[in-house]
Amino acid sequence: MKKMIYLDNAATTRTAPEVVEAMLPYFTEYYGNASSIYEFGAKSKEAIQGARETIADALGAKDNEIYFTAGGSEADNWAIKATAECYRDKGNHIITSKIEHHAVLHTCEYLEKNGFEVTYLDVDEHGVVKLDQLKAAIRPTTILITIMFANNEIGTIEPIAEIGKIAKEKGILFHTDAVQAFGQLPIDVDEMNIDMLSASGHKLNGPKGIGFLYIRKGVKIRSFIHGGAQERKRRAGTENVTGIVGLGKAVELAVSTMEERTKRERELRDYLMTRVLKEVPFSRINGPRDNRQGQPPSQQCQFLLPVY
Repeated sequence: MKKMIYLDNAATTRTAPEVVEAMLPYFTEYYGNASSIYEFGAKSKEAIQGARETIADALGAKDNEIYFTAGGSEADNWAIKATAECYRDKGNHIITSKIEHHAVLHTCEYLEKNGFEVTYLDVDEHGVVKLDQLKAAIRPTTILITIMFANNEIGTIEPIAEIGKIAKEKGILFHTDAVQAFGQLPIDVDEMNIDMLSASGHKLNGPKGIGFLYIRKGVKIRSFIHGGAQERKRRAGTENVTGIVGLGKAVELAVSTMEERTKRERELRDYLMTRVLKEVPFSRINGPRDNRQGQPPSQQCQFLLPVY
């Protein structure tokens, strides 16, 4: 029987055994509704709070700034659409890049059909946003800059801290889709001036169907899903306790092993790059050699290979 070697961890990752183990009791033993008023749901509520604190600590954020979602796409939609709605009296212009995930690009396209203007920034040959073009694109009506942290196809890490500084100086909200970066790279939302950040559990050995949106305290963002009063009245729906527990455990593991994973993944990445470039005629790296996931941590690398 052939053994499969899986190389598409940018698409999804295997759920870690420790994560599965942490989740299991909340399927069968502690299955109470976390929003219920009786004692049986208290264990679920406590587990959710524990995961929220773990995630907040990983970002240098406060626990009441973390809101659980069904994944990164929902978090992206929430951040962008809610900003457009809440800050429309200030302006109708949004800045993003041409290499964003479809969860961002299609959301911006939707807003363009509803009276908003969007600037799609070019990137250089390595997939990096050009800061001079970003500055030039800012208008008095710009209300949001949304640039991904790390690209999901070639792994390029964007200059997030520099972008956050520009946004803060101009009084513009800054959102980053960190689905490919959270748990792989050190992130501090205060140091990087990030106002909103999206992440997803299944990219860091957690379960699918769970993610979160970080919203800095003071940012005016309304509910995206209406109904009950879950997530401090900002995201209705019975809490996905098992998914949240799994996400919390995955984040705990990712943070505690980041340094050793960085070293191992960098070695594997460099080995693969060296062999391919040496042994496959006319091949070249698509994206930067160093400023990509894997330097620091990564689970991905992409090449342009010759077609025969």
